[in-house]
Amino acid sequence: MKLLDSLKCSTDKFAVALGLSAIAIAAPVSAQVSLTAAGATFPAPIYQKWFNDYQSVAEVQINYQPIGSGGGIKNVTEGVVDFGASDGPMSDDQIKAFKEKRGFGILHFPTVLGAVVPTYNLPGVNQELNFTPEVLANIFLGKITNWNDPAIDKINSGVKLPNLKIFVVHRSDGSGTTYCFTDYLAKVSPEWASKVGKANTSVQWPVGIGGAKNDGVTANVKQQPGAIGYVELIYAVKNKLPYGKMRNKAGQFIKADLTSVSAAAAGVPMPADFRVSITDAAGKAAYPISTFTWLLIPEKISDPSKKKAIVDFLKWAITKGQDEVESLDYAKLPAPVVAKEKNAIGLVK
Repeated sequence: MKLLDSLKCSTDKFAVALGLSAIAIAAPVSAQVSLTAAGATFPAPIYQKWFNDYQSVAEVQINYQPIGSGGGIKNVTEGVVDFGASDGPMSDDQIKAFKEKRGFGILHFPTVLGAVVPTYNLPGVNQELNFTPEVLANIFLGKITNWNDPAIDKINSGVKLPNLKIFVVHRSDGSGTTYCFTDYLAKVSPEWASKVGKANTSVQWPVGIGGAKNDGVTANVKQQPGAIGYVELIYAVKNKLPYGKMRNKAGQFIKADLTSVSAAAAGVPMPADFRVSITDAAGKAAYPISTFTWLLIPEKISDPSKKKAIVDFLKWAITKGQDEVESLDYAKLPAPVVAKEKNAIGLVK
């Protein structure tokens, strides 16, 4: 009888242990949510920092491919990524195409402010150059072809400009940086507006060679004496390339920095869908080739875990994430824009 009791006790203990093991195996483990995204290279440095930092505070991994705004719009429209990114808001036609393809709408969420700067490679010239809207447009139209042209010399008193051919570099891929740059040129140059215009991500360039992404334009400018290109500010800074001051709408020559980019956004009304242009802003201190950059979020996200991850990240990016942007030469979102976005996040279903 004692032997039977002993065997029963051992069996009971084994059953309890087995049950606890089963419970441990069946217990839910907090799985990491993986998201995919693609698009603009303009904000790629801050996005990569954000996505890395956010992974340490939330069980969310975001894999971002900086392929250009055109690629971001295409990929989110086709549903091959969870969200996209663009430095130019989607056009009405692109939004219509998205709705026809996906059966619901797309939302724009501004994340940071940045600047597009004319960067150049002029051996022997150490001073910062000044550019006017007319000079910049005429360089990219192919009408000003040499660095010692009288139009450039006139606005750069005291600078010994070399007798050197201007080598124009532009983006070869669909680009929100191009959208911002050509949006500006179309506003300030009637000839540019009529001959080239602006496109959501690309145009037919009158002159120059193309470089892929901001990195490609930067590399071409860096390698070619006499070159001029346009890139997001951080790419000029990190590659130690000079970039020029721009004469703004108020007639002031302004250098791109946190203050002047923020000034460009001040006083510009923000529409409900957040699709706004702030190039050629009227403020006296405003840098004229400034822009918001946007995350493109589908209105409907069928996977509950992905929806929560995206919504939570958006809330973090427009609040806590803003503390990190100035270290990479982006400007913070204005407080009224943040407040408006907090309400708009509720539109994600």
